[in-house]
Amino acid sequence: MSPLVLYFPSRLRTKESLQKVLLVCNALHSGTGIGNSGSRSLSWPKRTRLWRRGFGALGVAQIPAICHSPQHRTALLCTSSHSGRDITSSLWALYNETKKQTEDVVSSVTCNLLNPDAIFANNEMSLEDTEIYGFDYDYTLAFYSNRLHTLIFNIARDILIEEHRYPEGLRAYEYIPDFAIRGLHYDVQKALLMKIDAFHYIQLGTVYRGLHPVSDKEVIAMYEGSHVPLEQMSDFYGKSSHGHTMKQFMDIFSLPEMTLLSCVNDYFMKHNIDYEPVHLYKDVKEAIGDVHVKGIMYRAVEADIEKYICYGEQTHAVLRKLAENKKKMFLITNSPFDFVDRGMNYIVGKDWRDLFDVVIVQADKPGFFNDKRKPFRRVNHKGVLLWDRIHRLEKGQIYKQGNLYEFLRLTGWRGSKVLYFGDHIYSDLADLTLKHGWRTGAIIPELRSEIKIMNTKEYVHLMTWLQGLTGLLERMQVHRDAESQMVLKQWIQEREVMRLRTKNIFNNQFGSLFRTYHNPTYFSRRLSRFADIYMASLSCLLNYDLHHTFFPRRNPLQHEASVWSDQACARTSKTSFLTETAQIK
Repeated sequence: MSPLVLYFPSRLRTKESLQKVLLVCNALHSGTGIGNSGSRSLSWPKRTRLWRRGFGALGVAQIPAICHSPQHRTALLCTSSHSGRDITSSLWALYNETKKQTEDVVSSVTCNLLNPDAIFANNEMSLEDTEIYGFDYDYTLAFYSNRLHTLIFNIARDILIEEHRYPEGLRAYEYIPDFAIRGLHYDVQKALLMKIDAFHYIQLGTVYRGLHPVSDKEVIAMYEGSHVPLEQMSDFYGKSSHGHTMKQFMDIFSLPEMTLLSCVNDYFMKHNIDYEPVHLYKDVKEAIGDVHVKGIMYRAVEADIEKYICYGEQTHAVLRKLAENKKKMFLITNSPFDFVDRGMNYIVGKDWRDLFDVVIVQADKPGFFNDKRKPFRRVNHKGVLLWDRIHRLEKGQIYKQGNLYEFLRLTGWRGSKVLYFGDHIYSDLADLTLKHGWRTGAIIPELRSEIKIMNTKEYVHLMTWLQGLTGLLERMQVHRDAESQMVLKQWIQEREVMRLRTKNIFNNQFGSLFRTYHNPTYFSRRLSRFADIYMASLSCLLNYDLHHTFFPRRNPLQHEASVWSDQACARTSKTSFLTETAQIK
């Protein structure tokens, strides 16, 4: 429901209020009181006061539905005796008044902006109950500059050319930092990159073959609509396996992979080269994997660590704060020890291992959380693997592989007293929350930049007016005469233009990470399911004491009235409107 309809339903509970509504109703369609200063029945100033007392433009927009009830069938708004010009004038008067109300709201909203460094809750969680903190390494403790994506892209591209015999002309392609976003799906068989919402619908306008968009008409023809059946979607971990044709790219390291896939597709299409999309996907996947598995990326980062790693000071401050409050800490990462050791020496210092009670490297997540067979293996300070049986996990030691079930047995760290942070919703968080009851925190670096965009006056204005116009369309669609339909058609066209602008303001190709035009993205759906809390970086923890409880917002379900929550917010602040609109992109 549009937030501009906040109080209107409650105004219809008394006879006096209903009479006022009908008075407005008759005035709108008789032409009196709409810019007609000669009318004594309801002059413009009186109408404006009614608006300000709760009969906002969108509230009045609900009147047609009321008037169509049997007891109000004779109300003037619902008769067909008026000329098309009167109806058209009334619709445009509502439009202009709603737009004016929107502009009034924007000024108050921009004074109550969202904090990019806040922590957001999907599930109620208290830090006071948290005794043990666990961390992934990449994009959780260590944050990387965009130069790393360029490095991965270039190395993988050269592997395709030199080892897989792809055309030399691919060297002309460079990494495009603002092309893809995280959470996209890739149709392996059709070689299409796209954004899908929480209900498995493709967001039209975000489907790309190579570096070029695919028309809505072609997408609908290929998929017989815009819905992707469950059996074609990616599997639980976002992979395209066992008949699933879609691959979902969930981690930040996947940005270079998506861009490389698109560039190679683009080259083949430009040069009319016939190719098998499945082979292309597997070759690019293997090339990207080699960058990691063969240690090429690790060696490059270690050789010039200041070029690639950032946010070190803030990460150190978080770990120090937890240690000072006697919290236990552990690290579980897929990265090798030498790489982690070099990075943590840079971020924290040579004594970084003193902060952690347990350190596990090359854990092979998500298999670590499911495979009960792999035992832990100790690694000495020179990186040599030892063969002795592990009876306990000791502070200051480094362990490789293992599995979570053995970890739980050796540490006793179970249930909601454990909070684990990671950037990959599937590999880091899903199994922990579903199978083991740990609390989970998602690190979403993109969140900070998206909130900053949402705080701009341009975005706030776009979203408030888009909400207002959508409310008008919803209520005024009862007018089926030709003149009214022409007006509504213009509104629909304006709405489509604004929806496109709200997409492009985040990313010209794919829009926001968190929403399609109106629905949450598939990424958002998984984030809300597998993460108790989420934030832009670990540094956000510095803004809260360790007794803080995070409460999720009680957003009304579609069948619930928003009156209680909105009125409560209105009494304490003016941010209720932003609470709703800031979540829509």
